[in-house]
Amino acid sequence: MTDQHYLPAMGRHWLLPLYDPFTRLARIGRIHGQLLDRADLRPGQRVLEIGCGTGNLLTALGRRAPDVEAVGIDPDPAALRRARRKAARRKLPIRYEQAFAGNLPLPDAGFDRVLSSFMLHHLDEEERGRALGEVRRVLRPGGEFHVIDIDATPSGTGRMHRHPLVAASVPERVLAAMEEAGLTGVAENGRDKARFGAYAFYRAEKQGGSRPAG
Repeated sequence: MTDQHYLPAMGRHWLLPLYDPFTRLARIGRIHGQLLDRADLRPGQRVLEIGCGTGNLLTALGRRAPDVEAVGIDPDPAALRRARRKAARRKLPIRYEQAFAGNLPLPDAGFDRVLSSFMLHHLDEEERGRALGEVRRVLRPGGEFHVIDIDATPSGTGRMHRHPLVAASVPERVLAAMEEAGLTGVAENGRDKARFGAYAFYRAEKQGGSRPAG
């Protein structure tokens, strides 16, 4: 790990204990279920989550598909400690590693799916490009990338998000960044609203080969 800066899950390190209560209040579990439905996971597949935070998405995955091999990465050691405790309590064989999405300590073409939940908007344009390039690198040919993120498209009232990273999280920019990283089949595949605001789903593929077996 380097001294590279990162934005923690709640925006401040000292707010981390509030993260899981917030996600329960916001019903993020339901949204995670929708993302997993879209990912169409199959027995024996290898799945990576970038920016896994406290492990809520991969915990849900482990309950739903225990025969899928799951790896989560995040730069925040405190969040990872919470994620590992959750996996240990539930006896889920999830592997968590401390790393940045833009510099994954993982081999080429090692995963059938890469997942991202409300993380891309934490990255500036340059780091997001590196992260998406790494997603393409670690996906197997025919593998898929599935994303949920904040949709900061201005509402009918014209209200804009104040934080520049959040304000940049609009579908046209996200889709363009995925295409620029060399991913194919790039598409938005759903939008909805929650208590915290609007969000969107995206998908993309790594071109080449047939669909992953499973």
